Amino acid sequence: MFGLKNKKILFITTKNTEYLRNVQEINLLSQDNSVTVVGYNDKSYIKRLLKVYFRLCFMSFKKFDLVFIGFAPQFILPLFNLRFRKKQITIDFFISVYDTLVFDRKIFKQNSIPAKLCKWLDKKCIHSAHTIICDTNSHGDYFATEFMVEREKINTLYLEADTSIYKKQLCKKPQHLSDKFVVLYFGSVLPLQGIDVVLKSAENVCAHKDIVFYFIGPLKPEQKTPAQNNFIHIDWLPQEKLAEHIGWADLCLAGHFNSQINKAKRTIPGKAYIYEAMEKPMILGENSATHELFHPDEKHFFVEMGNPEKLSEKILEIKNSVRN
Repeated sequence: MFGLKNKKILFITTKNTEYLRNVQEINLLSQDNSVTVVGYNDKSYIKRLLKVYFRLCFMSFKKFDLVFIGFAPQFILPLFNLRFRKKQITIDFFISVYDTLVFDRKIFKQNSIPAKLCKWLDKKCIHSAHTIICDTNSHGDYFATEFMVEREKINTLYLEADTSIYKKQLCKKPQHLSDKFVVLYFGSVLPLQGIDVVLKSAENVCAHKDIVFYFIGPLKPEQKTPAQNNFIHIDWLPQEKLAEHIGWADLCLAGHFNSQINKAKRTIPGKAYIYEAMEKPMILGENSATHELFHPDEKHFFVEMGNPEKLSEKILEIKNSVRN
């Protein structure tokens, strides 16, 4: 995808090196090139960041043809840009600090000084790079407009599922689920995922006793779960057990379902790649990003974002089509 051959590449990341996006990019870069990785696996992000800073302060960059900065290049490139001079620089602009903290998490108000600093940091970073990688074409369009960078500099690299764990498999349902239609949702419960929409929809469909709804993710106390006993909430599962539960599911919810956060409309949920790898039917939010890869058919269904009633109707429609 990167069109590089016989290059010496320095790959820098502040996320743990086993993070799937890092693995994806390192594997692609290593196919025809020599890659040196600067990254660490400490649990503490601050500790990883400081270790990366220390290593970069004392290493020579002369032998490298290209510097590739993975997760959060905003915390690397503005500080070390002078040391990277005369090198080709590629960044994975997977997350905009400005978009995430101002519009997604709503930590800073749009025109506040911290928000302006976040935007300056993003803009400084993106303009210092020769090539920018993003996760969807929709994000590429947004970054080009918001940070006034040439659209031609931005390339899309879609995410991948870890197919050593998530793959098509015949998982026989447990006995108590054998005659049930199993709906599954999992997530880290970020605002853009639209958890309120999922929970309200679950409450609606759990009135049907032939449905069992699995919600896997760490809910907050104020996020009330449906009282029906066919709604099952699990805080967390290791990936192998999660894959097993997905294998049982007749239908998986991908999203995103939040209609108020624009980032949700520009992003393909990571779980969609997992469902696709496992060949599971899924419901996606109706937006330009999801349609970049997925189109309506017997495994891909779309609903209006932010509308739990429409999501409930779609779940029941799919269940009835399968059962009839």
